[in-house]
Amino acid sequence: MLSFLKKLTGNEKKEQLLLQAISRDAQIVDVRTENEYKGDHIPGSINIPLNQIVAKAGEFIHSGRPVIVCCASGIRSRQAAAVLSAKGVEIYNGGSWLSLQRLIEINR
Repeated sequence: MLSFLKKLTGNEKKEQLLLQAISRDAQIVDVRTENEYKGDHIPGSINIPLNQIVAKAGEFIHSGRPVIVCCASGIRSRQAAAVLSAKGVEIYNGGSWLSLQRLIEINR
């Protein structure tokens, strides 16, 4: 039933894209505030709060790595993904950091 729901909502395709990006050494960027990030985060991720993402966009362009953004609920990561996409970064919206962490753990 869960697999059917994923196919119905498109989550399966999103998860596959995220896993492909991770397999290509994607950088996971958590766009929550510093205090939120300190509370807990995905191991290996970096913290760049949403209000600093524009200033850091050049770093991602030059890295050549795909970037996955995440936050608490997916709202800020959607905003960050739009900004970075407009700058030419290969970007994926990972949504909630907890959901992204579960996806990574399940697929290790």
